[in-house]
Order: sequence, then structure tokens, then C-alpha cells
Amino acid sequence: MSNKNIYEQNLDQNSANYAHLTPLSFIERSASVYPNKISIIHGKTHYTWSQTYNRCCQLASALQKLGVGKGDTVSFMGANSPETFEAHFGVPMIGAVLNALNVRLDAKAIAFIIEHAETKVLFTDKEYSQTIRDALEIVTDKPVVIDINDPYFNEGELLGQTTYDEFLKTGSEDFSCFQIEDEWQAISLNYTSGTTGDPKGVVYHHRGSYLTALSNVISWNMAVHPVYLWTLPMLHCNGW
Repeated sequence: MSNKNIYEQNLDQNSANYAHLTPLSFIERSASVYPNKISIIHGKTHYTWSQTYNRCCQLASALQKLGVGKGDTVSFMGANSPETFEAHFGVPMIGAVLNALNVRLDAKAIAFIIEHAETKVLFTDKEYSQTIRDALEIVTDKPVVIDINDPYFNEGELLGQTTYDEFLKTGSEDFSCFQIEDEWQAISLNYTSGTTGDPKGVVYHHRGSYLTALSNVISWNMAVHPVYLWTLPMLHCNGW
């Protein structure tokens, strides 16, 4: 008789019995099960889950073509918009880490975060162009800058090499996503407000973000097909 426990034989992890916990599975399932249901309403813009998923894949593909990969930081200075929502999925789809910047911080604090986070690509809404322009004057190793040209904000200026929509066109909807090797991989980098000094970095991982999202569903007694008016800044705690 073998001395090895029967439950330790031929029961290794495989694709049939194990999957890494990640919020990325939420968007994949939504697009698969509810492809034609509305996912986002932003003014006159309406997207379905299928469209949102494809845009997230395009973002991931475009970033990869730009040289962004696992462990790279992508910073986002954005309002509550489809672009910011898509970044929460598109950025980690290639193993990169999303850094949603606090739009209330001044240029000095933003510059500190960009340098401390070793930001490789910075997406910025033109609503915050003044702050970002001043911050970039401080930053030594400047990231690639891509503008979010929100049609519902007419002020501000474009600072980057291209716009979000044009950048998206360089990516592919057929991009093979979900290249997550470990649920302990970082998914986002957040920063405290720095009330006692410089902002402090806080790292979230895929597993923790997944479980936190599920806990909110349970705690709030979320019904099937809820409609949610997103009023708090998406950057706040970077929730999925």
C-alpha cells in the first residue's frame, strides 16, 4: 500500500478545477452572458457589455504594442467616464498595474506619484490639463502621454501624442486577454492623500480585488441587473 495520501494523488491544479481569482473574469462573463445589455451610459454614449469588453481588449492590445507589460504602471488622470472604466480592465489584462490618480491633488503631488510609481504611460483627461502640464514640468523621466478628449468638457487642452480614441484604434478586439499568471499579481497602485508627508503607495492584488467586489455585492444585497449611478470618483479605493 502506498504511504501517500489518496487525496494527494492525481489531483493537481489544472484548467478544469482551478482558476485565478481576478476581477477580469467579471467583464469576460458579462460580455459572454449579456452581450447586448447596456453596460455604460455616458451622456449620449451607450455601450453594451460586448462593446465594452472589446474596447477593453483593444486598450490592452494597444498598450502591449506600445511596450507595456507585466509589472508596468499605467497612470490615469480621469473623471468618471467610459475610458476610466475601461482602464480598470484593459490595463490589468496584460499584467500591467493601474494607478488611478487623485484628481484633487496638486501638480507637485501628482509629479511625485508619477515618478514614485515609475509610470510608463499617462492617460489624462483635458479637464485636468493644467495640473498635468505643471506636473510634467517637474517630472524627470516623462511617460508617454495620451489625452482623453471628453466631449462633455469643452475647456482644457490636449497635451499628449495622441487621443484615447485614436490610440484604441491601434489595438485589436481579438486580442487574447487574461494573461494572469498568479492571483497575487498586483492589479492597481493607489496612493494615500499624503496628509503627513508624501503620498504613500498601496498595492492591490487580483485576488483581493475580486473578493472585495463580491463582498460589496453581498453587503449591499445587490439585485440582478442593477442600474448604478456612479457618483463617487472611480479613483476612490479603485474598486471593481
